[in-house]
Amino acid sequence: MQKQIFAAFMAMSGTLVAAEPAATIPQNVLTDVVAWRRDFHQHPELSNRETRTAKIVADELKKLGYTVRTGIAHTGVVGVIKGGKPGRKLAIRADMDALPVIEQVDLPFASKATGEYLGKTVGIMHACGHDAHTAMLLGLAEMFAQMKNEMPGEVMLIFQPAEEGAPQGEQGGAAQMVKEGVFRDFHPDAVFGMHVVSAYNVGKVAIRPAGAMASSDTFQMTVHGKQSHGAVPWKGIDAVLTAAEIVTAAQAIVSRQLDINLAPAVLTFGTINAGSRFNIVAEKAELAGTIRTFDEGMRAQIKTRLTQIAEHVAAANGATVEVHLPQTDEDRNPVNYNDPALTARVRASLEKALGKDHVIEAERWTASEDFPYFGIAAKAPSVYFFVGVTPAGQDAAAAPINHSPKFFVDEGALPVGIAAMRQASLDFLSGT
Repeated sequence: MQKQIFAAFMAMSGTLVAAEPAATIPQNVLTDVVAWRRDFHQHPELSNRETRTAKIVADELKKLGYTVRTGIAHTGVVGVIKGGKPGRKLAIRADMDALPVIEQVDLPFASKATGEYLGKTVGIMHACGHDAHTAMLLGLAEMFAQMKNEMPGEVMLIFQPAEEGAPQGEQGGAAQMVKEGVFRDFHPDAVFGMHVVSAYNVGKVAIRPAGAMASSDTFQMTVHGKQSHGAVPWKGIDAVLTAAEIVTAAQAIVSRQLDINLAPAVLTFGTINAGSRFNIVAEKAELAGTIRTFDEGMRAQIKTRLTQIAEHVAAANGATVEVHLPQTDEDRNPVNYNDPALTARVRASLEKALGKDHVIEAERWTASEDFPYFGIAAKAPSVYFFVGVTPAGQDAAAAPINHSPKFFVDEGALPVGIAAMRQASLDFLSGT
């Protein structure tokens, strides 16, 4: 019976999938996946707080017969299953955390959850689709368990907390899972991941070799001036004016100082906090932002020039500035790099599962991920692809993007993602 199930799953990866991926996924699995996704969506949890989600995941994996570890990097869960046939070892990762966003999508299972973020009560929403990631990986877990005796190799399923970043003052995410020995007893030959995105319509899967997503560095600055009455600013040193000039001058780094023929780069100031009253020259201004690059040389150039500009602008105004940039690799997200040779093989698997017309070349995305830590730690090639979630017939370019309060996942994307990852996984495990 197990052999028949495995053969059926492999057969399902042909032209039938291209026509309708849902038809290739057992109905009971699809029912479970939709139910899990809606439950996770209605009960989202912030980074390092995914206790309810982690318990559901662990309980389901145990019921399916997986060897389960919990509590990795606070709430992380891993499950390992060994097939009955020889083959490779593969790790597949999904993230579980939500964002401090108030949902504005009219769904019967819309989130009403709240939590604490940076000392404030906030709404919580799965505005990046991690609910779909977790549910799809649980669906794969269910199918791998059903075909266990005939499945080649071994699979580790990684359910990661805090992909969106650990709370202030805490450690978390992929780097923390690595530090706490996620691969202590399992050494994968490759690591796979996928992400739902509104940039593509349902039915489309996108993949690209080499740099798929940018590296990210977070920076902070504190400008120190001198407080005075707003009516006599010459008696003070204006931290707000200095901060504004730093922001303006720093825009020239990307637009005038980088060779952007090499690769895209982004420098964004996201926050400025300064002043206490309308008629007081502020003594201090705090700024924070992000650097996104695909090239290490460009990254180093931005960091050097940003510090130089901040210090020289501050000096010109009689102020001082402290610039804080990541000092270690664990303080940043690396480039999400898809091994070219493995990417070519995975793309062939995706085309086999969905049909050639449904697999496209992904654009480079200047968003970032901590997924690369797993491949780096395992010293194994990794591949990460994207699954479209905007309903067919809608303009995906105009759809609310990930992290938007209006971000929407068409559940027709769920069987597409499952079928794609299942085929890529089975092909890799068997060495095809």
